[in-house]
Amino acid sequence: MNTNYILNSRLQRSALNLRAATFAGLALLSLCATSFHSQATQVANKSQETNNAQETLSQDNLIYMLTDKGMIVIELADFIAPNHVKQFTALVEEGFYDGLDFYRVIDGFVAQGGDLSEKKASAHNGPLQAEFSRISEPKSEFYPVQSPDLYADETGFIKGFPAGRDTEAKTEWLLHCPGAVAMARTNDANSGTSDFYIVIGQAPRQLDRNMSVFGQVVYGMEHVQAFSRGKREDGGQISDASQRSKIISARLGKTIPKLEQIVLTRPTVRGDIFQQRLEGGRTLDNPFFHHKGNGNIDVCYYRPMTSVAQH
Repeated sequence: MNTNYILNSRLQRSALNLRAATFAGLALLSLCATSFHSQATQVANKSQETNNAQETLSQDNLIYMLTDKGMIVIELADFIAPNHVKQFTALVEEGFYDGLDFYRVIDGFVAQGGDLSEKKASAHNGPLQAEFSRISEPKSEFYPVQSPDLYADETGFIKGFPAGRDTEAKTEWLLHCPGAVAMARTNDANSGTSDFYIVIGQAPRQLDRNMSVFGQVVYGMEHVQAFSRGKREDGGQISDASQRSKIISARLGKTIPKLEQIVLTRPTVRGDIFQQRLEGGRTLDNPFFHHKGNGNIDVCYYRPMTSVAQH
Protein backbone atom coordinates (compact mmCIF):
# COMPACT_ATOMS: atom_id res chain seq x y z
CA MET A 1 0.00 0.00 0.00
CA ASN A 2 1.16 3.49 -0.88
CA THR A 3 2.16 5.10 2.43
CA ASN A 4 2.05 8.54 0.82
CA TYR A 5 -1.64 7.95 -0.06
CA ILE A 6 -2.43 6.86 3.54
CA LEU A 7 -0.58 9.87 4.91
CA ASN A 8 -2.31 12.22 2.48
CA SER A 9 -5.72 10.69 3.28
CA ARG A 10 -5.09 11.08 6.98
CA LEU A 11 -3.94 14.64 6.45
CA GLN A 12 -7.04 15.37 4.36
CA ARG A 13 -9.33 13.85 7.01
CA SER A 14 -7.53 15.83 9.70
CA ALA A 15 -7.96 18.99 7.68
CA LEU A 16 -11.64 18.24 7.12
CA ASN A 17 -12.15 17.54 10.84
CA LEU A 18 -10.31 20.73 11.76
CA ARG A 19 -12.41 22.69 9.28
CA ALA A 20 -15.62 21.13 10.65
CA ALA A 21 -14.52 21.89 14.20
CA THR A 22 -13.71 25.45 13.20
CA PHE A 23 -17.13 25.92 11.60
CA ALA A 24 -18.82 24.40 14.66
CA GLY A 25 -16.83 26.67 16.94
CA LEU A 26 -17.71 29.71 14.89
CA ALA A 27 -21.37 28.70 14.89
CA LEU A 28 -21.27 28.24 18.67
CA LEU A 29 -19.57 31.61 19.11
CA SER A 30 -22.19 33.20 16.87
CA LEU A 31 -24.99 31.54 18.85
CA CYS A 32 -23.44 32.66 22.14
CA ALA A 33 -22.96 36.17 20.81
CA THR A 34 -26.58 36.27 19.64
CA SER A 35 -27.79 34.92 22.99
CA PHE A 36 -25.56 37.37 24.89
CA HIS A 37 -26.79 40.25 22.73
CA SER A 38 -30.40 39.17 23.30
CA GLN A 39 -29.87 38.93 27.06
CA ALA A 40 -27.98 42.20 27.12
CA THR A 41 -30.79 43.86 25.18
CA GLN A 42 -33.36 42.46 27.61
CA VAL A 43 -31.30 43.67 30.58
CA ALA A 44 -30.81 47.06 28.95
CA ASN A 45 -34.51 47.35 28.17
CA LYS A 46 -35.40 46.29 31.69
CA SER A 47 -32.84 48.73 33.09
CA GLN A 48 -34.22 51.50 30.90
CA GLU A 49 -37.74 50.55 31.96
CA THR A 50 -36.68 50.75 35.62
CA ASN A 51 -34.68 53.93 35.16
CA ASN A 52 -37.44 55.79 33.37
CA ALA A 53 -40.38 53.92 34.89
CA GLN A 54 -43.70 55.73 34.98
CA GLU A 55 -46.84 54.07 36.23
CA THR A 56 -50.31 54.86 34.97
CA LEU A 57 -52.97 55.04 37.67
CA SER A 58 -55.76 52.53 37.14
CA GLN A 59 -59.21 54.01 36.55
CA ASP A 60 -60.53 51.16 38.76
CA ASN A 61 -58.92 52.90 41.75
CA LEU A 62 -60.03 56.45 40.97
CA ILE A 63 -63.00 58.53 42.09
CA TYR A 64 -63.95 61.60 40.06
CA MET A 65 -65.55 64.15 42.39
CA LEU A 66 -66.91 67.22 40.63
CA THR A 67 -67.28 70.21 42.94
CA ASP A 68 -68.39 73.78 42.35
CA LYS A 69 -64.68 74.69 42.47
CA GLY A 70 -63.62 72.12 39.89
CA MET A 71 -62.80 68.43 39.42
CA ILE A 72 -61.01 66.39 42.07
CA VAL A 73 -59.64 62.90 41.45
CA ILE A 74 -59.09 60.62 44.45
CA GLU A 75 -56.93 57.50 44.31
CA LEU A 76 -58.16 54.72 46.59
CA ALA A 77 -56.00 52.55 48.84
CA ASP A 78 -57.80 49.23 49.22
CA PHE A 79 -54.48 47.60 50.19
CA ILE A 80 -54.56 49.43 53.53
CA ALA A 81 -58.27 50.09 54.19
CA PRO A 82 -60.27 47.64 52.06
CA ASN A 83 -63.56 47.97 53.94
CA HIS A 84 -63.48 51.76 53.86
CA VAL A 85 -62.76 51.72 50.13
CA LYS A 86 -65.56 49.22 49.56
CA GLN A 87 -68.10 51.35 51.45
CA PHE A 88 -66.93 54.64 49.96
CA THR A 89 -67.14 53.11 46.47
CA ALA A 90 -70.64 51.79 47.17
CA LEU A 91 -71.73 55.23 48.40
CA VAL A 92 -70.34 56.80 45.23
CA GLU A 93 -72.10 54.23 43.05
CA GLU A 94 -75.50 54.90 44.63
CA GLY A 95 -75.04 58.66 44.20
CA PHE A 96 -74.97 59.35 47.94
CA TYR A 97 -72.50 62.24 47.72
CA ASP A 98 -74.24 64.00 44.83
CA GLY A 99 -75.59 67.33 46.07
CA LEU A 100 -73.84 67.21 49.45
CA ASP A 101 -71.14 69.67 50.52
CA PHE A 102 -67.98 70.37 52.50
CA TYR A 103 -69.51 71.67 55.70
CA ARG A 104 -66.41 71.85 57.92
CA VAL A 105 -63.31 73.45 56.47
CA ILE A 106 -60.46 74.60 58.71
CA ASP A 107 -57.75 76.61 57.02
CA GLY A 108 -54.40 74.83 57.28
CA PHE A 109 -56.01 71.60 58.51
CA VAL A 110 -58.82 69.66 56.79
CA ALA A 111 -61.90 69.97 54.57
CA GLN A 112 -64.68 67.65 55.75
CA GLY A 113 -67.55 66.67 53.49
CA GLY A 114 -70.67 64.54 53.63
CA ASP A 115 -74.14 64.69 55.12
CA LEU A 116 -74.14 67.04 58.11
CA SER A 117 -77.90 66.54 58.59
CA GLU A 118 -77.49 62.73 58.73
CA LYS A 119 -80.87 62.50 57.00
CA LYS A 120 -79.90 61.27 53.55
CA ALA A 121 -80.90 57.64 53.06
CA SER A 122 -78.32 55.06 52.05
CA ALA A 123 -78.00 51.30 51.88
CA HIS A 124 -74.25 51.59 52.57
CA ASN A 125 -73.94 53.87 55.57
CA GLY A 126 -73.18 51.51 58.45
CA PRO A 127 -70.36 52.01 60.97
CA LEU A 128 -66.97 50.69 59.92
CA GLN A 129 -64.34 48.90 61.93
CA ALA A 130 -61.23 51.06 62.12
CA GLU A 131 -58.48 50.36 59.60
CA PHE A 132 -55.72 52.52 61.06
CA SER A 133 -52.89 50.21 59.94
CA ARG A 134 -52.08 46.77 58.57
CA ILE A 135 -49.65 43.99 59.45
CA SER A 136 -46.33 44.35 57.64
CA GLU A 137 -45.89 41.20 55.58
CA PRO A 138 -42.43 39.80 54.68
CA LYS A 139 -43.03 40.72 51.02
CA SER A 140 -44.54 44.12 51.78
CA GLU A 141 -44.44 46.74 49.01
CA PHE A 142 -43.23 49.28 51.59
CA TYR A 143 -40.26 51.21 50.19
CA PRO A 144 -38.26 52.78 53.05
CA VAL A 145 -36.87 56.29 52.62
CA GLN A 146 -36.40 57.87 56.04
CA SER A 147 -35.35 56.30 59.35
CA PRO A 148 -36.05 57.34 61.98
CA ASP A 149 -38.98 59.70 61.44
CA LEU A 150 -40.57 62.00 64.00
CA TYR A 151 -43.72 59.85 64.17
CA ALA A 152 -42.49 56.46 62.96
CA ASP A 153 -39.52 54.12 62.97
CA GLU A 154 -39.48 54.42 59.19
CA THR A 155 -41.32 56.36 56.53
CA GLY A 156 -41.46 55.67 52.84
CA PHE A 157 -44.05 54.70 50.26
CA ILE A 158 -46.56 51.95 49.56
CA LYS A 159 -47.83 51.97 45.97
CA GLY A 160 -47.19 55.69 45.63
CA PHE A 161 -48.76 56.62 48.99
CA PRO A 162 -46.64 58.15 51.77
CA ALA A 163 -46.52 55.56 54.54
CA GLY A 164 -45.04 54.78 57.93
CA ARG A 165 -43.84 51.58 59.55
CA ASP A 166 -43.30 50.36 63.09
CA THR A 167 -40.45 47.87 62.82
CA GLU A 168 -41.05 46.40 66.27
CA ALA A 169 -44.84 46.01 66.06
CA LYS A 170 -44.49 45.12 62.34
CA THR A 171 -47.32 47.40 61.25
CA GLU A 172 -47.71 49.86 58.36
CA TRP A 173 -50.06 52.79 57.77
CA LEU A 174 -50.68 55.75 55.46
CA LEU A 175 -49.60 59.23 56.50
CA HIS A 176 -51.64 62.40 56.96
CA CYS A 177 -49.84 64.28 54.21
CA PRO A 178 -51.56 67.10 52.31
CA GLY A 179 -54.16 65.52 50.04
CA ALA A 180 -54.70 62.44 52.24
CA VAL A 181 -58.34 61.30 52.35
CA ALA A 182 -59.67 59.67 55.53
CA MET A 183 -63.01 58.77 57.11
CA ALA A 184 -64.32 61.12 59.79
CA ARG A 185 -65.46 59.62 63.11
CA THR A 186 -66.42 60.36 66.70
CA ASN A 187 -64.28 59.36 69.68
CA ASP A 188 -65.33 55.80 68.95
CA ALA A 189 -62.65 54.33 66.65
CA ASN A 190 -65.30 52.24 64.88
CA SER A 191 -67.82 54.99 64.19
CA GLY A 192 -66.85 56.11 60.67
CA THR A 193 -69.68 55.83 58.13
CA SER A 194 -69.70 58.18 55.12
CA ASP A 195 -68.36 61.63 56.05
CA PHE A 196 -64.75 62.06 55.00
CA TYR A 197 -62.05 64.70 55.04
CA ILE A 198 -59.15 65.85 52.90
CA VAL A 199 -55.97 67.22 54.47
CA ILE A 200 -55.49 70.76 53.13
CA GLY A 201 -52.72 72.15 55.33
CA GLN A 202 -49.51 71.24 57.05
CA ALA A 203 -49.43 67.50 57.62
CA PRO A 204 -51.26 66.75 60.92
CA ARG A 205 -49.13 63.67 61.53
CA GLN A 206 -50.48 63.28 65.08
CA LEU A 207 -53.51 61.74 63.36
CA ASP A 208 -51.41 58.91 61.89
CA ARG A 209 -52.66 55.53 63.16
CA ASN A 210 -55.64 57.30 64.72
CA MET A 211 -57.74 57.66 61.57
CA SER A 212 -58.53 55.37 58.65
CA VAL A 213 -56.78 56.86 55.63
CA PHE A 214 -58.21 55.27 52.48
CA GLY A 215 -57.12 57.53 49.64
CA GLN A 216 -55.26 60.58 48.38
CA VAL A 217 -56.05 63.42 46.01
CA VAL A 218 -54.00 62.95 42.82
CA TYR A 219 -55.61 65.66 40.69
CA GLY A 220 -57.30 68.98 41.42
CA MET A 221 -55.78 69.80 44.81
CA GLU A 222 -55.98 73.47 43.85
CA HIS A 223 -59.75 73.07 43.75
CA VAL A 224 -59.77 71.61 47.26
CA GLN A 225 -57.68 74.56 48.45
CA ALA A 226 -60.32 76.88 46.99
CA PHE A 227 -63.10 75.56 49.28
CA SER A 228 -64.87 78.10 51.45
CA ARG A 229 -63.46 78.15 54.98
CA GLY A 230 -65.27 78.11 58.29
CA LYS A 231 -64.24 80.04 61.37
CA ARG A 232 -61.82 78.37 63.76
CA GLU A 233 -63.88 79.48 66.75
CA ASP A 234 -66.77 77.50 65.24
CA GLY A 235 -64.60 74.43 64.75
CA GLY A 236 -64.50 75.20 61.03
CA GLN A 237 -68.19 74.41 60.60
CA ILE A 238 -70.04 76.55 58.05
CA SER A 239 -73.56 76.96 59.42
CA ASP A 240 -74.90 78.77 56.34
CA ALA A 241 -75.36 75.97 53.80
CA SER A 242 -75.37 78.46 50.93
CA GLN A 243 -71.75 79.35 51.75
CA ARG A 244 -70.45 75.78 51.62
CA SER A 245 -68.51 74.34 48.69
CA LYS A 246 -70.71 71.83 46.89
CA ILE A 247 -70.21 68.27 45.66
CA ILE A 248 -71.99 68.19 42.33
CA SER A 249 -71.32 64.52 41.61
CA ALA A 250 -69.00 61.64 42.41
CA ARG A 251 -68.30 58.81 39.96
CA LEU A 252 -66.05 55.76 39.69
CA GLY A 253 -63.25 56.25 37.20
CA LYS A 254 -64.09 53.04 35.36
CA THR A 255 -67.62 54.34 34.65
CA ILE A 256 -66.39 57.56 33.03
CA PRO A 257 -66.40 57.45 29.21
CA LYS A 258 -62.87 56.70 28.01
CA LEU A 259 -62.52 59.98 26.13
CA GLU A 260 -63.44 61.87 29.31
CA GLN A 261 -61.09 59.99 31.63
CA ILE A 262 -58.08 61.83 33.00
CA VAL A 263 -55.00 59.67 32.41
CA LEU A 264 -52.60 60.20 35.29
CA THR A 265 -49.02 58.97 35.60
CA ARG A 266 -46.28 59.24 38.21
CA PRO A 267 -42.68 58.05 38.51
CA THR A 268 -42.13 54.79 40.36
CA VAL A 269 -40.19 55.10 43.60
CA ARG A 270 -37.36 52.86 42.38
CA GLY A 271 -36.90 54.63 39.05
CA ASP A 272 -34.07 57.06 38.30
CA ILE A 273 -36.39 60.06 38.04
CA PHE A 274 -37.66 59.73 41.58
CA GLN A 275 -34.36 58.52 43.00
CA GLN A 276 -32.71 61.68 41.71
CA ARG A 277 -35.41 63.74 43.41
CA LEU A 278 -34.79 61.92 46.70
CA GLU A 279 -31.04 62.41 46.40
CA GLY A 280 -31.54 66.09 45.72
CA GLY A 281 -33.70 66.30 48.83
CA ARG A 282 -31.08 64.61 50.98
CA THR A 283 -28.09 66.62 49.80
CA LEU A 284 -29.76 69.94 48.87
CA ASP A 285 -27.07 70.07 46.21
CA ASN A 286 -28.07 73.42 44.78
CA PRO A 287 -26.26 76.77 45.13
CA PHE A 288 -29.47 78.26 46.53
CA PHE A 289 -29.06 76.23 49.74
CA HIS A 290 -26.38 77.54 52.09
CA HIS A 291 -27.39 75.20 54.91
CA LYS A 292 -27.39 71.67 53.53
CA GLY A 293 -29.63 70.15 56.18
CA ASN A 294 -29.00 66.81 57.86
CA GLY A 295 -29.83 64.42 55.04
CA ASN A 296 -33.32 63.62 56.32
CA ILE A 297 -36.31 63.41 54.00
CA ASP A 298 -39.90 64.55 54.57
CA VAL A 299 -41.86 62.02 52.52
CA CYS A 300 -44.93 64.27 52.54
CA TYR A 301 -42.94 66.76 50.47
CA TYR A 302 -40.62 64.47 48.52
CA ARG A 303 -43.17 62.09 47.05
CA PRO A 304 -44.01 60.84 43.54
CA MET A 305 -46.10 63.58 41.97
CA THR A 306 -48.82 62.74 39.48
CA SER A 307 -49.16 64.45 36.14
CA VAL A 308 -51.66 64.28 33.30
CA ALA A 309 -50.38 62.03 30.52
CA GLN A 310 -49.75 63.70 27.18
CA HIS A 311 -51.88 62.21 24.41
